[in-house]
Amino acid sequence: MLERSQDDTITQDLLAVVTRELGYREKAGQHTKFGAWYADLTKDPQYRNAPWCDMFIAWAADKAGVTDYVGEFAWTPSHARWFEQHDAWTDQPEPGALVFFDWAGGNGIPGIDHVGIVEKVENGKIHTIEANVDKVWLKRKVRDESKIVGYGLPRKVRETLTTSPTTVELRPDAVTAVANPSPGLDPTAAVATTVLALALAASLVATGIHVRRFAVSTGRHRRKARAAAAADTQITETPRRRALTP
Repeated sequence: MLERSQDDTITQDLLAVVTRELGYREKAGQHTKFGAWYADLTKDPQYRNAPWCDMFIAWAADKAGVTDYVGEFAWTPSHARWFEQHDAWTDQPEPGALVFFDWAGGNGIPGIDHVGIVEKVENGKIHTIEANVDKVWLKRKVRDESKIVGYGLPRKVRETLTTSPTTVELRPDAVTAVANPSPGLDPTAAVATTVLALALAASLVATGIHVRRFAVSTGRHRRKARAAAAADTQITETPRRRALTP
């Protein structure tokens, strides 16, 4: 089992939200408040009555304020691939990890059927909190690893986003002003201004400060991306209820 950092507030915040929802039951017509929330978020009504294991996690991450590190998905294979792309995919469980299942026993991401959240690992068993299990429930389960494909680690997503190089966009005229000073511009002052600008940029990169004008990668799906994904989902990834094992 991977050793979890003592300051892993993502796990604490996420589990605090999901445990409050234990015992929730799907309503008639496969309706859930999580599907309704996701449908409103994506402007796509098909999610109101769709399988909701991953939409519950998206909802919980939003409530906990950790969406950038947990992701916001309804389609479990895409969610697992997102963790893989962020160097946050592993075969080792830990509390706070998202655990992805293939009920057919496969070990590939395309075959993933279901997702839950690891609450603890004890005596070789994975204790989880899962939505849309036993047909209609949000409840605790105890799993072995026979149906588990892998785990997504939100804390590793945060590490990846934090350590990724920051791209600084410098105005071209901040450099060319030295070579081609405007009439009346003191070349010495121009050089000093340019040096100051470059020093400030270097300082921002060194300290990891993120400014809105700088290009910084985030884990959240933006609304345009969601709309595009939703359109694609209607064709190739239409959610459907799969048979779940106890």
